[in-house]
Amino acid sequence: MALVRATRDALLKPLQVVAGIVEKKNTMPILANVLIQKQGAELRFVATDTEMQISTSAQLGTDAEDMAITVSARKLIDVLRALPDSNEISLSVQARKASITAGKSRVSLQTMAAEEFPQVLVQELFTHRLSVPQQAFKHLLNMVSYAMAQQDIRYYLNGLLLVTDAHKLKLVATDGHRLAYCDMDLEESMPRQDLIIPRKTVGEWMRLLQDVDDPLTLEFGQQRLRASFGGVELISKLIEGKFPDYERVIPQGLERIATMNRALLASSLQRASIVTTEKFKGVRLKFEQDALSIQTNNADQEEAVDEIAMSYAAETTEIGFNVQYLLEVLQHLKTEEVCIALRDGTASALITVPDNAHFKYVVMPMRI
Repeated sequence: MALVRATRDALLKPLQVVAGIVEKKNTMPILANVLIQKQGAELRFVATDTEMQISTSAQLGTDAEDMAITVSARKLIDVLRALPDSNEISLSVQARKASITAGKSRVSLQTMAAEEFPQVLVQELFTHRLSVPQQAFKHLLNMVSYAMAQQDIRYYLNGLLLVTDAHKLKLVATDGHRLAYCDMDLEESMPRQDLIIPRKTVGEWMRLLQDVDDPLTLEFGQQRLRASFGGVELISKLIEGKFPDYERVIPQGLERIATMNRALLASSLQRASIVTTEKFKGVRLKFEQDALSIQTNNADQEEAVDEIAMSYAAETTEIGFNVQYLLEVLQHLKTEEVCIALRDGTASALITVPDNAHFKYVVMPMRI
């Protein structure tokens, strides 16, 4: 029975949208499959890892009767990629096998029953709804997501805090050594909500959201979140737990403030990082009158020293940081200048952008 007749790219596009969450190793074999549901000319594609589900639709179906199958997502995508892009692709189902045909080429893949596919059924009530431009939300993600922890025993750090508070939408990420904060203004007022979004969900948002002003609609419940954008629906579990109080972590009233060219600082730190090692990424910064000295060394007596000009009129301060934490934030900022505010050589530093209160980055010092 014919399920799809379309060009290769037309079929690949919705498959690639949903297949990003499919794991290579699964406790349930069917989780390696994509669910394809046909209703008239509309085909719905669904993938899940039981914690998250992504679905999208496309008008690719034939006029044959409605049906549903599941087939290996990776194998189906690999087969389509290997076929010529000029030919029409036919996907048909017979005797529990999916047959992909293009010209004289034909590949058969095993299917599994659609009834066994564990779709996420959202039975809870989404109590709040928010709509923001995709581009604006993706910018917030870019500004903070790199500070998320990876496989930390404090599971709530392996995600991103999303806060709605009156006319503000705030995103916060921390791994316990540095913290990134970014917010945007909302047209509508929202009640205070603190939600922890899993790291994998954040990764899918980063992959799928476009740099357009088309809306992203977020709906929040007690245990799940639903995001709808560009014909895609993403349902994700939320992480239970208490995120660190970011407002207490962000230092206030720092008086030693240095302003410098972001690109110059980034290139200087990049050169200095060459002599650091995997085990020790320390860099020593010395803030003096209108000059910043940068120094690194390693156990092999190798050393890198650099100096850049800056605007700084406070007392001389020496402080050490993980150079990677500094480089990552500088790579995500696109401004000409950055500000580094200090209390002394032992307290956390605050990195901001001149004339922009929407972004803050806190980094703890390290002993060198």
